[in-house]
Amino acid sequence: MKEFISWENRYSIGIRIIDDQHKHLVDLTNMLHEACRNYGQGHEVTKEKFRAAIKATVDYVGEHFSAEEKLMDGTKYPNAVVHKGEHKKFVQKVLENVRDFEEGRTFVPNAFVRFLRDWILEHIAIQDKQFGLFLSQMNR
Repeated sequence: MKEFISWENRYSIGIRIIDDQHKHLVDLTNMLHEACRNYGQGHEVTKEKFRAAIKATVDYVGEHFSAEEKLMDGTKYPNAVVHKGEHKKFVQKVLENVRDFEEGRTFVPNAFVRFLRDWILEHIAIQDKQFGLFLSQMNR
């Protein structure tokens, strides 16, 4: 089966720990996408798998952002406020979607997973690449 997102070297920012975390986020997004594929069938087991996938993703996003932000603080990254703001907006959007899911409000699983994919890849390509460049210049 084709993955929803495939990790490519062009997503690498050159910081191994962050790249490894990004790869794991890609894996979690793929897991969530797979859970979506059967979600509409309405089986309680399927919904539980989807719920577990969302929880794992939300928990890991928190860990990842915390690690990334700690690294920003430790290196006095000049764009940290903007970068952290992007993280905060993302978390708010994800939690809003999770709340809709948990409370039985309108929630479209495939739209949620596409949002995750698009945000993660765009954030890596722009914000995280800038951070990686800053760190590589700092280490010269």
